[in-house]
Amino acid sequence: MQLDKVVAFHKALADPTRIRILFLLKDGPLHGQAIAGKLGLSAPTVTHHMARLRQISLIKGTRDKHTVYFELDRYFFEQNTKALLQALFDTKETDRQSEGDKMNQNDRLWHSVIANFFTKDGKLKQIPAHRKRKLIVFEHMIQELKIGEKYTEQQINEHILRFHEDYCTIRREFVINHFMYRDHGVYELNPRQMWADWRTIGG
Repeated sequence: MQLDKVVAFHKALADPTRIRILFLLKDGPLHGQAIAGKLGLSAPTVTHHMARLRQISLIKGTRDKHTVYFELDRYFFEQNTKALLQALFDTKETDRQSEGDKMNQNDRLWHSVIANFFTKDGKLKQIPAHRKRKLIVFEHMIQELKIGEKYTEQQINEHILRFHEDYCTIRREFVINHFMYRDHGVYELNPRQMWADWRTIGG
């Protein structure tokens, strides 16, 4: 089991300054200079902490001309906080029963997306614009990769090329959406609990 992401997430939160930054951002986006002023920190110190928070996808940045505004990324925050709990504890039986109908609906959506976006010989026609369908497509594409096995960037490129020519975009999306973990050009699948889960997205 790939634990590096889980450990990195909790280590990043084990710092009072980063916790204070998250509390500041819960009220809305702020740029680095504003964060430094509110917390009495130097610009390099803020840059260091923001880099750690961005590394584990707790915040995201939006550029407005020459200024970057930071805000909380609630989706990935929730995914990371649930990952350890889901890995350690079984879902309650009552939860399984209440989700029965959703599973059937999800199965139908899965098969519909695969049929609509892939040709009969398995080629991806286009990358979906809708996030939910995009994640289904990516999850389908990594099914033949194995958890615990390490892959070079070239191996991942060749795997993606079996489906679509834009291997750079798709390889990047694999990492952004936590399907894969990248370390110095080596790629490894994350545990399923850490993947961006299309089943939790409405629409």
